Amino acid sequence: MPTLMHHRTQGVMRGEPTAKLLNWGVPLPYLVLAGVLILAIALTIQYWYVVLPIALLVWAVVTAPRLIRHIRKNRYFSSAEFMARKEAIAAVVAEHNAIVGYANEMRTRGSFSIGASSTGSQAHLATFENTSRHSYRRDRNVARYGESNVHNCSLQVVRNAAADPLKYVMKYFGIKPTEDTLGAVERLGDGIARLENAVANLQRRENQIVGSFEPPPFILRYYKDEFMSHVGVNLPEVRIPYPEYRFEYVSAGGNSSQQTSVTLNTPTIDALIETLSQKIKFSKSAAGQRALMTAKLREFIKRRDDYTCRSCSVSVAAEPNLLLEVDHIVPVSRGGLSEVGNLQTLCWRCNRRKSNKLLAT
Repeated sequence: MPTLMHHRTQGVMRGEPTAKLLNWGVPLPYLVLAGVLILAIALTIQYWYVVLPIALLVWAVVTAPRLIRHIRKNRYFSSAEFMARKEAIAAVVAEHNAIVGYANEMRTRGSFSIGASSTGSQAHLATFENTSRHSYRRDRNVARYGESNVHNCSLQVVRNAAADPLKYVMKYFGIKPTEDTLGAVERLGDGIARLENAVANLQRRENQIVGSFEPPPFILRYYKDEFMSHVGVNLPEVRIPYPEYRFEYVSAGGNSSQQTSVTLNTPTIDALIETLSQKIKFSKSAAGQRALMTAKLREFIKRRDDYTCRSCSVSVAAEPNLLLEVDHIVPVSRGGLSEVGNLQTLCWRCNRRKSNKLLAT
């Protein structure tokens, strides 16, 4: 004999309305919401003479500040004072934009990688697919086998790399302690340092340009990019390409992953240069002559030359924001050594001119 529960079950299976649905299948909350909207529209129409002034007042409160700022902004950019200041600082702006182009040249011409992991070097020859039929697919963390800057390893190696990063970068990314490798790391460090100096120099110049105008605070708060555009400043998009090495552990089921990252910025590159030099057995021709091309040496050369370009004699004393660089008198590509006697301070323009001549020949 069918029970009451049996009849109820059959009723639900046949799709009979429940307490939450009306006969036509519309949920009750939606009907309530529709009723409220219809009532609100009706009241708005009936009492429009009250609603309209309130709506206009709200609109004015929201839009008036933006409109006033827009009018003040246009007046400021078209003012005689702004135009005169723009003309007076045109040479500074032109120098800034030239350094932006120089930084982009360095970024394009330079080589900013060294060493690579061998794990997964042939991963592109295979296709990986999770064919699990379980509803719970355990692949939330997936190893990146095809990336040369990622070394897939055990959890112990990840932790050891965190404790002794340079040792493990050298070991697992093929950075051997040889004179050639040391030279390559020094060139990498020089390129990174030059880009860092250029970007920092551009920031100082932008601050100088803004300070010379002393624009109203609302201009810098709401229209800084437009301000720079009106002044004629090209805002740089120079990203310093720091090499980054990662030691990565991913568990077999993909539930756990840990990694250690080592970024080769200037301090890390200098430490790597020191570490390599301690392990290298230099040839007799280089022994006792070679200095390590680090940030410390670059600063020593600039200080020795009194922060003055050895080619055109322009100095930081005359131009506080002058971009200076350290140059090999005899280029490394032509056998020049990183020794104090073969290094000189050049301004960015003279160094750029010399580099272009070397590239041409």
